[in-house]
Amino acid sequence: MKIQSKIRLKDVAELAGVAVNTASTILNRRPNSWASKETEARVFKAANELGYRPSKTARALQSGRYFSIGLLIQDLTNPFFSTLADELEAAVEERGYGLIVENCRSSLVRERQLFNDLGDLEVDGVVVWLSDHSAFESDLAAAFTGPLPLVALGCGSSSLPIAVDSVVSNFTEGLQQAVDALFELGHREYVFLSALAEGQADGSRPALLTRMLAEKGVPASAVTILRSSHSIASACDSVTAFLKSCGSARPTALFAINDLSAMGAMRAAIECGLSVPKDLSIVGVDDVPLASYLPVTLSSIRQRYRMITRAAADLLIARIEGATDDPITPKQVIFPTYYVARESVGPAHH
Repeated sequence: MKIQSKIRLKDVAELAGVAVNTASTILNRRPNSWASKETEARVFKAANELGYRPSKTARALQSGRYFSIGLLIQDLTNPFFSTLADELEAAVEERGYGLIVENCRSSLVRERQLFNDLGDLEVDGVVVWLSDHSAFESDLAAAFTGPLPLVALGCGSSSLPIAVDSVVSNFTEGLQQAVDALFELGHREYVFLSALAEGQADGSRPALLTRMLAEKGVPASAVTILRSSHSIASACDSVTAFLKSCGSARPTALFAINDLSAMGAMRAAIECGLSVPKDLSIVGVDDVPLASYLPVTLSSIRQRYRMITRAAADLLIARIEGATDDPITPKQVIFPTYYVARESVGPAHH
């Protein structure tokens, strides 16, 4: 088998009958090209015929850009993050950028290592979904004044500004709608499934849920916080053990920290001989596309992932291309969440 030697820029220039630097200017679409439309067409045709692909590193040395964005996410096995990556890739591709995905695999050690190495990626800017913004507060502040533009995604509110450009989901609205709906259906005993990486803080949601229920007269003693690791198997095991330990005095409603752990909880209920939603109502968070197609469709608090990724792409590319109107103040975009009721929630049967 004959291995074809690498096609060089010189070969393209020769075939098109132009100087090497003219071919380079045209192929890298640099704005200082004085070449005619005919010459441009000839160069692109020659590159096509020869199968020439410009080296990313050489292109970056000439233009100062890689035309690539990095994305740091928590867990590629969680359909929320794979959907987010897919949506962000579509959003940046429209603007002529590629996407490189870095997966933390729900390890805080790996997350810190990948975050520290972001500068080594051949990218023009990065989007990060971190496990905890407060743990990275000084890093994010440094990133805002650093050479690599960065946009942080995650949970937040206007009272919790992040020290760098950010696009966040505010869970208060969606959670309140879900609490109102379940309370209305007669649920008075709840469990919150906190499925997290080892050592990761619970975040604000369990406290927010407990407070919202307290405002309706449901005491904190009627809300159990159950912990598992981030995997669907661990969520299923934790909920199975919990339901078996409760006997008939079990809660009638379960809130999960995300849809993946809610699906684990649904399986656990079935393995314990319970019916969803007759014996246990279950609510997830994120509203991944899969939630609408489960045998029992999952009620969930929706994050606007398409809006989030579009806003992140806009913010980041404006920073990369120097098109932002205020370079010295971090921008924050907040999207509300909302509750989507489906078959996994029904009236409480005490």
